[in-house]
Amino acid sequence: METQAAQQEQEWIAQARQGDLGAFAHLVQAYQRPVYNLAYRMLGNVQDAEDAAQETFLRAFQHLQTYDPRRKFATWILSIASHHCVDRLRRQRRPCASLDEAMEQGLPPAPEGDPEETAAAREASDEVQRLLLLLGPRDRLTVVLYYWYGMSHSEIAEATASSVSAVKSRLHRARLALAKALQEQREAEARRLPGSRSPQEVEGL
Repeated sequence: METQAAQQEQEWIAQARQGDLGAFAHLVQAYQRPVYNLAYRMLGNVQDAEDAAQETFLRAFQHLQTYDPRRKFATWILSIASHHCVDRLRRQRRPCASLDEAMEQGLPPAPEGDPEETAAAREASDEVQRLLLLLGPRDRLTVVLYYWYGMSHSEIAEATASSVSAVKSRLHRARLALAKALQEQREAEARRLPGSRSPQEVEGL
């Protein structure tokens, strides 16, 4: 049984398919943050994410007649955003970044709140984003859809036009890559600490 929110969404979709811009504006408002967040996680900076979000909604409106009501609208709209971001990265020929480059990427303003909590949250967000930018576009997309949007393997496969086995393979590969990058980052940070010794110095003791 559909919830009231789901029924309202389907009404907006039906009205938007008839050219009702007001109804489509409601859909944009409902999905603006999820689409923007996906674009930001994929592209790594605010301006590109905003541009990608706008392009996603433009494409969604242009192709609204192709939407199948039996499919989740969230999956459909995020699929459009996903393909646009991957295509954008390919055009830029920058599927991933070095750690130093990733650290220079701009981040959205931190939410208001306790200064210490805000700083800690921003630091954690910075680190996650740096690590994400080390992955290739499709692996990065799979990680974002799985962990940030809670999509199942089959839903990700549908959104990315992939097989379930390919999705599982990308997740496994991404986990290994992120774990390795995180370990290397921790080791680099430890070497920069005052009084820290290099492995060669430790062996010589």
